[in-house]
Amino acid sequence: MEENIASLVGWLRLSLETVSIVLVSVGAVVAVFLLVRALLTPQIVSFNRVRLTFGRALVLGLEFQLASDIMGTAISPSWDHLGKLGAIAVIRTFLNFFLTRELKEEEQELQAAARRSQAQAGKDAGRQPLSKSD
Repeated sequence: MEENIASLVGWLRLSLETVSIVLVSVGAVVAVFLLVRALLTPQIVSFNRVRLTFGRALVLGLEFQLASDIMGTAISPSWDHLGKLGAIAVIRTFLNFFLTRELKEEEQELQAAARRSQAQAGKDAGRQPLSKSD
């Protein structure tokens, strides 16, 4: 019975790691595509969107990797494995925390820039051009 559970956990870990790799790979491909598009029409907002898109893929990939590591340690909890999991969890959680915080800040900056742009467009639309008779 234990061998069947260990085998199942092994397959689950492999599945989670595969999902993680696919997420990061797809995120990288999308980010490269967005980067090429941003280079053709350079705008700061475009580059921020590239970072946000890729950052989200990295965060999600890290979550799946951590889940995989937790499953692996749950099936064979030696002190060595627990120590390694603890170190990996701390590093990944640290990376995830700061990456998520940076993504939120970037998202807020993009929203603020969009609001400023809309406000400016509203002001410009409200101005009437002077006619020659004025």
